[in-house]
Amino acid sequence: MACNVRRIDYFTTTVTDQPGEAYKLLTTLAALGINLLAFTAVPIGPLHTQLTLFPEDTGKLVREAQTARLMLDGPHPALLVQGDDELGALAELHMKLTDARVNVYASAGVADGSGSFGYIIYVRPEEYDRAVAALGL
Repeated sequence: MACNVRRIDYFTTTVTDQPGEAYKLLTTLAALGINLLAFTAVPIGPLHTQLTLFPEDTGKLVREAQTARLMLDGPHPALLVQGDDELGALAELHMKLTDARVNVYASAGVADGSGSFGYIIYVRPEEYDRAVAALGL
């Protein structure tokens, strides 16, 4: 399986669960020149949503967020895997992590429909270096 694994940081923020909240944040980030590698929005209770940002440039996001007075929690470490969409690709990644006794406590992935996939892996900070080694970084 051909894939590229890289270290990435992510930041979270919580917004009221109503139309336009993600749009406001994403528009602000675009105006600040922040490029995102990934983005998720997950409900946390009936009234709030947690937005997770995976910036291409962590330093730039930190600087611009301070200037724009954005309330972000992070950075936190994660792994971004991008590769060829093959049957069993995720199973192979998880096998390597299992063999290294690394627990994946959350993940999210998507195939692009053209033969490639992206996959974000969250591991505990104390297991991060083992995960990096297991995946060959």
